[in-house]
Parts: sequence; C-alpha cells; structure tokens
Amino acid sequence: MSALALAAMLAACSSGGGSTTSSGTSPKLTNCTNKIVNKSAPEVSVWAWYPNMAKVVDNFNNGHKDVQVCWTNVGQGGDEYTKFQTGISAGKGLPDVVMLEADHLAGYEIQNALVDISKLGADKVKSNFSAGAWKDVSQGSAVYAAPVDGGPMALIYRTDVFQKYGITTPPATWDEYAADAAKVKAAGGPMFGDLGANVPANLMALQIQKGAVPYKYDLKDPKKLTVNLADQASKDVLDYWAGLVKKGLVGTQDQFTTDYISGVVGGKYATYTSAAWAPGYLTGAGVGKGDSKGVWAVAPLPQWDAANPVSVNWGGSAFAVTTQATDKKLAAEVALGLYADPDSLADGWKNQVIFPLNQGVLKSADFINNKSEFFNGQTANKDVYIPAENAYKGFVYAPITVYYYAQLQAETVKINAGKISGSDAATELQANIVKYAKSQGFTVTE
Repeated sequence: MSALALAAMLAACSSGGGSTTSSGTSPKLTNCTNKIVNKSAPEVSVWAWYPNMAKVVDNFNNGHKDVQVCWTNVGQGGDEYTKFQTGISAGKGLPDVVMLEADHLAGYEIQNALVDISKLGADKVKSNFSAGAWKDVSQGSAVYAAPVDGGPMALIYRTDVFQKYGITTPPATWDEYAADAAKVKAAGGPMFGDLGANVPANLMALQIQKGAVPYKYDLKDPKKLTVNLADQASKDVLDYWAGLVKKGLVGTQDQFTTDYISGVVGGKYATYTSAAWAPGYLTGAGVGKGDSKGVWAVAPLPQWDAANPVSVNWGGSAFAVTTQATDKKLAAEVALGLYADPDSLADGWKNQVIFPLNQGVLKSADFINNKSEFFNGQTANKDVYIPAENAYKGFVYAPITVYYYAQLQAETVKINAGKISGSDAATELQANIVKYAKSQGFTVTE
C-alpha cells in the first residue's frame, strides 16, 4: 500500500465516513451461486468462503421472507482481500456483506470501507459473545463486524509419543515444554514442535500471551499509531523459540504444506501449538487416519506464568457491511443473521468447519459434552476450548497487519536459519515497522 493511498484513506476517515442508513432500493442480483427462494424479496450480496456456506445461505434464505442472500465465493483469505481492495480503490464492485478475518478489520476500517453496525442491530446481540470476541470486531463503541468463529489456542499433542518417552502430563508451562522437548530429543525421539515462519499470527499471539502489546490504535484518531514490537516480552518469546530451534528441539517447516502434514501424520512432531479450528483442518488434510488415528489429545496452552494464565486467539472470521452496500440496514440484518441460526451453527461445529463464538452454542449441552472423534473421545470443548474462549480478552490490531505479518515472517525465517537472535529480530522488526508506518502517513509513538 503506497503512502499516497494511505493519505487518501486518512482523508476519507477524517471526512466523517459513510451513511449507516438505507441508501436505496436493493437491486436484483444475477451472479448468485445459490438459489433465491423468495424472489420478491430484496437481495443482499455476500462474499464468503466458509466450506459449508452453501448450506448456511440456504438456511438463511429459507427462513427469511424479507430479504434474500446472493452469495459468491471470490476466493479464500488473500484472494478475496485482493479483490476487496480493488473494489475499495475503484469505489465500486464491493458486495453488501463480506467475510473478513478479525485481524484485517482495522486495515479496512481506516479506508472507510466498513459500516459501523452498532446501531443497526449489533448492540442488541452483544451479550451473545465473550468480551474478547466483541473487542476484536469493535473500535470503542463502534462495531464493524458480526463475529462468527474464533481460534482459542491450545496444545495438541500425540499421546503415543508422550507415552513412549515417559511424559505423563502435558506441559503446563513453556519451561516444562522446553524440558519435555529436551527429554524426548535426548531419548532419540521426534521434534517436539515446529516454528513455521509462515504463521506469524501464531507467534504474535504467543508474544501477547507473555504480556506484549504490539500496537495501540484507535480509529477515532486514525493518524496515530503506537508500535511496541521490541519490548522485553516480545524479545523473550522470540529468544525462547530461537533457542528451541538452535538446540534442534523443534522444526522449522512452513505449516499448511504437504511436507508439514506428512510430518504430522508420520509422527515427526510431538505437539502442534494451534487453535480450536485445527482439528477440522487436520482432519481435512488427512491427519487422524491410518497410523495417526486415535493418538491425538489436546491440553490448555502452556503458560509463561502459571500463576497468571492468559488465553490467546489465532484466527477467526466475521461478517462486515461495506460502505458500498445499497441498503445498509438490510445488509446489517444479513451480517448479523447469517451463520447465526441454530442449524447453521450446529452444522459448522459438528463438521469441524468453525469454532463458534455464539454463547448460545458454547453453553449448549451438545457442544459442551461433545466427544471429539479426532481427539479419541476427549471432551475437548469442555476441557480446553470453551474455557480458553471465555477467558480471551481480545487483541488490538493495527491497520498495517498485512505488512507487519510479512515482516515478522521474514524475521522468523532468519531466526530459523540461525542468522539472528530473537532479541535482534525484535529490534529489527520494530525499526522496520516504525519506518514503514511513518512512510504511510502515521504519527508513530514508540
């Protein structure tokens, strides 16, 4: 993103933003992937990539006479974001409602691309979500998306490896994690985990768990940004993982790759530090079958300070209303109601598509007592994921997340290659991000 582009964004923010009321009659749409059930109803266009989106849209359309969803999958994650940014820059071509990951919201809020839906129904459903889930989609009293799924983090581990090498209980602290890793290596066992450079959001979450506050940002003053990436907590976490890599206790394979999954299936790694959506991803990738079936369990994420546990999150998506929406009030009804009905939520969690953030699900007996097939009958929701979600306090994301993640990834590559210490990587990252933020027009506080 160029400095000129950011200057234009900041000017747009300062001008007061877009209207949050109905701005016209919803047109009939022609590029819907799904079937329109009530053809006389106004239509709201939606971009989303959830795997079960077709069923979710059908559930919504069958249950509504006042509005219908016209859904299109224009790509997942980065592919969608590229098209979304193109539409923002062009001033046209955006859908009424768009699926976005929570850590990307600020980058679009500052461009005046998203509508504050707090007075369009969002405030009425706030109690359906944890404080952390709500903070992730909010800026002060403004709300820029309806939460759907999240990623409370935990430690997935192989029970067969733990049993073979005499680890009777999963590590409760990161010190215990390192000690267990050394024990397994000394006995000729596999690597204990993996520091994949291509999952910077994971690493950022672990730094926040230690007490780091990478950014301070408030959309009310969009030109100001506090950057704090080289504090002691951030350095400590990077040094910790750099030490594990140097000792050969963890791998350095990029995650979500064929090689990584092959290693997971083959027992190359004893643990996987990940989020509540991981079982679905692993199952879809072929983990939990053959020799890797029935060997998985999950435990709470190890803590930096066992006396002061901190819950953190990796991933999660929400539905936002775009400022190009023809009828913003109707679009907000869709954003808040889509993937919020009991049938869609049940289909999502039972098929491991999402980890729902709706408290109606999190407090339901079916969800609480569900025996996970992937985790060999363990009540993972009750034991690990629900407590982690309810304890999560939320993050503050910066409007330069994409660039930040790219630079954190680059520093992790150097750590994994033994070219730099964790502390020095943090120092480099701080200088790089501060320079970039200033070049984009921000007034930066360190």
